[in-house]
Amino acid sequence: MTLGVPKYSARHGITDFTIIRMKAITAMLKSKKNLTRFTYEKSAFEGWRLALSKKGSTFTKYFSDKKFGTGKKSLAAAEKTLAELKALLEASKLVNGKLTAATVKKAGKLLDEA
Repeated sequence: MTLGVPKYSARHGITDFTIIRMKAITAMLKSKKNLTRFTYEKSAFEGWRLALSKKGSTFTKYFSDKKFGTGKKSLAAAEKTLAELKALLEASKLVNGKLTAATVKKAGKLLDEA
């Protein structure tokens, strides 16, 4: 029974159960607004990227599954940080339609501490 398994999987020892489990995990860890799931096989990075642009500034932070233990835990950390970042940016003042340097610095510090 192949269940739509690519031909290469049999050569690499990937079982049908492994494919089903991988699909189930992937379904639970779908990308969301401002949070994107990344899996890089060549660099062995798996985790989440938080990316938020606001008033001419872009904020990005990667949350590694390895650092947080699991995909669910790294997602939870990313969601928590995203909520904090959004709250900070919503409460901030604008100068000429842009975020102030102080706000950008605070946001950077928040991301560094996450």
